[in-house]
Amino acid sequence: MRTHADKDEWDEAASIAKDAAPYMHAKLASIQHTGRNGGPIQTVDLTKLSGDELAQLEAIFGPLAGSSDDDAPDQPGEGEAGTGG
Repeated sequence: MRTHADKDEWDEAASIAKDAAPYMHAKLASIQHTGRNGGPIQTVDLTKLSGDELAQLEAIFGPLAGSSDDDAPDQPGEGEAGTGG
């Protein structure tokens, strides 16, 4: 490619660059996340559970339940609705 470019043979250089591009630059694929059978992803609202109910879920799910540090500040999106975190 550079040999052709150095000789101002731009069509040849462009042809080689076009052929090499898929190997030099990754092609990104789009991914669509869906729920069962292509439907919406199901979520569960845990905001109305009591502290005891949340503790039971943490005991069942262990590390999947999130941080075990209850004194840590809430992350965005956590905590009670309307309290700002």
